[in-house]
Amino acid sequence: MMQLKPNLSDKTIAVLPFVNMSASEENEYFSDGITEEIINGLAKLDGLKVTSRTSSFFFKGRNMPIPDIGKALGVSTLLEGSVRLSGNSMRITAQLIDAAEDFHFWSETWTRKLENVFEVQDEISLLIADRLREHFGHFEIQDHLVEAKTQSVDAYKLYLKGRQTFNKWNPEDVKKSMGFYHQVLDIDPNHAEALVGLADAYSFLATIAAIPYEEGWGKCAELTQKALTINDRLPDGYYQLANLAFFTKCNYREAFEHASRAVSLNPNHVESQQFMAFLYILAGKRTEARNHLRNALSIDPLSQETQFFNGYVEYMSENYTESLEQLDACLEVNPMNIPVHAVKTLCLLQLGRYDEAIHYFDELPPEIVVVGEKAGSRALGYALKKDKANAEKSAKRLTELAQGDNGFTADSYRFLLAGATGQHDDAFAWVANAQHMRSPLLLLRFSDPLVNPIKSDPRYAAFHQQLFPPDLFETRNESGKKAPLLDDASARELKGKLLDLIATEKPFLNPDLSLRSLAEQLGIHANQLSWLLNAGFGKNFNEFINHYRLEAFKQMARLPEHAHLTIMAMAYDCGFNSKTVFNTTFKKETGLTPKQFLNG
Repeated sequence: MMQLKPNLSDKTIAVLPFVNMSASEENEYFSDGITEEIINGLAKLDGLKVTSRTSSFFFKGRNMPIPDIGKALGVSTLLEGSVRLSGNSMRITAQLIDAAEDFHFWSETWTRKLENVFEVQDEISLLIADRLREHFGHFEIQDHLVEAKTQSVDAYKLYLKGRQTFNKWNPEDVKKSMGFYHQVLDIDPNHAEALVGLADAYSFLATIAAIPYEEGWGKCAELTQKALTINDRLPDGYYQLANLAFFTKCNYREAFEHASRAVSLNPNHVESQQFMAFLYILAGKRTEARNHLRNALSIDPLSQETQFFNGYVEYMSENYTESLEQLDACLEVNPMNIPVHAVKTLCLLQLGRYDEAIHYFDELPPEIVVVGEKAGSRALGYALKKDKANAEKSAKRLTELAQGDNGFTADSYRFLLAGATGQHDDAFAWVANAQHMRSPLLLLRFSDPLVNPIKSDPRYAAFHQQLFPPDLFETRNESGKKAPLLDDASARELKGKLLDLIATEKPFLNPDLSLRSLAEQLGIHANQLSWLLNAGFGKNFNEFINHYRLEAFKQMARLPEHAHLTIMAMAYDCGFNSKTVFNTTFKKETGLTPKQFLNG
């Protein structure tokens, strides 16, 4: 089976890390923060695919050609910029670039006071969104894309430092990030994003056993609920609730609903797209899982987490060779990736490479070896190899570990062992007990291909319905189509009004004309005009306006009194403000270059 490819369209953009132009390198956190806020703002636009932070920041400090970056990220457009802090002032520049052709088609500079940072972030995001819509075609834009997280600039700076530190993803720095988040909350106790950041830190430390499991997840639950009480539209908050439901309550329905809520709030929230793929594949819904995985790949193609989920979906789809290739590619980048090693041993078992699975963890650094996984892979390997003596010895060791402290992982392998060897009664006794105890790994192990030998048992189907309620999936195939922004009569009336305005006022001659300013002249919302151009004329704003500019150029160029003017002088008089855009438009509409047209 071929490896999944991301969904690509023209409506794709990556925001590259803004360059820190300040005198102090310590201000790097601020330029990174500006970048993240713009990513998050643009990600709110339904219909625009925005590359996530992980993949965008991969290119930080790398001197690579723009077309190569665009190709690696699978995007048509890149945004790059810079930030300069000086005292209480900031200077921000931004420019949009056509990735394939490597030309800038818009740029802007803002000089503002630092206390206006939230307003300028919103202003930048809205302007970029406007230019993208004019360039790409219709999508709706909210009145605001970046909301102020706090009224305190000091709290905002500390939050950015916390985010920057947390993103290093190791226990020491995650603990440092918690210090920054606590300082934020000392200044502003209602900073919802800092509460979610702190919750994320606790869940991370609990997951890697740096703090007690129950303590970490308990604090995560408390902080997440508090954050959502303050702001109930935080995708990160619902993503945390989904993880809590799955890993602490063994509640698939609740996890599914929270993850779905996060995706509905922000389709570009890559962690939730990954989690939805994970939830669907556990329920045996391969098509839906692959759809969400494609979305995740298009948002975050360079993320090792996304690539891991890609390998996991292949494993659960019983494409073991493809899964192994994907997992090995992950390990080339990060040999210390614990979840990848765990799934890789399952692949080896499925491929009949029993000896490799039995001894796999012997070759790894001890600090990344989970004792329960090592014992489990040995027990499965010997059992499937039909080495009776070693199988009995390994199974006994597995049971001992399962009965000890933190024996969840070893205990889950007892189910895999019973299922893989066709011990139906033992397997279903384990499921019944795990369901009663709300075992955190029941949902993860129940559908594993290793237990295929017991899946024809009627008890399996009965438990499957209990664990993965079928009604959750019954209403998920909706078309998602929105009602038109204008009814037929209003659309016809506005089309006539627009064409009359074009003919009489010739607004296209203004090189600074924007979709919003044209909408104001018509007395309608910019979203309505964008929809009208797309639905009524089959064009985006730039195509529509540049057509009239081109026609004006043709008429002007034919008149003898303009013979002394250069081609570009006439093009600028007709509203074009870029030689590249003029030449591209001319070639696209006429099939000729401007010189060929004039000489003909």
